[in-house]
Amino acid sequence: MSKRENVISWNEYFMGIAHLSALRSKDPSTQVGAVIVDENHKVVSIGYNGFPKGCSDDVFPWNREGESLDTKYVYVVHAELNAILNSPRLVKDCTLYVSLFPCHECAKALIQAGITQIVYEDDKYADTDSVKASKRMLDSAHVTYTQLSQKISITLKRL
Repeated sequence: MSKRENVISWNEYFMGIAHLSALRSKDPSTQVGAVIVDENHKVVSIGYNGFPKGCSDDVFPWNREGESLDTKYVYVVHAELNAILNSPRLVKDCTLYVSLFPCHECAKALIQAGITQIVYEDDKYADTDSVKASKRMLDSAHVTYTQLSQKISITLKRL
């Protein structure tokens, strides 16, 4: 018997983990997952978007519109930052896999943490000032970013 040939690639594998992580997000409109991987293909950390520890998702707002303090945007920690903060070690020279291209705030954190490569799936906010600023900073800091050519889909079956 010979080995199985149609295995998924590393990119598909790690993006699948990012998608699995995103399923932990309680955000009703946008679920994002992130995985930080070292040069040996070892998962260093994972994260998803949600409120900081100790901030109840039953108390803080999930709204997308309204006064700033009545929306999720000033409270939610993005998946990328959660992955950095959840890491038990430094993430310098690691790769980030993320389901949605990082915003400018996450780009700053990724650059400061020493992430050298970003593999992302969706760039639906490419025309926003936030993502334009993100790409400008990432380019300046020589952080490479690559969009996957096809979307990764995972299906979970609950028992």
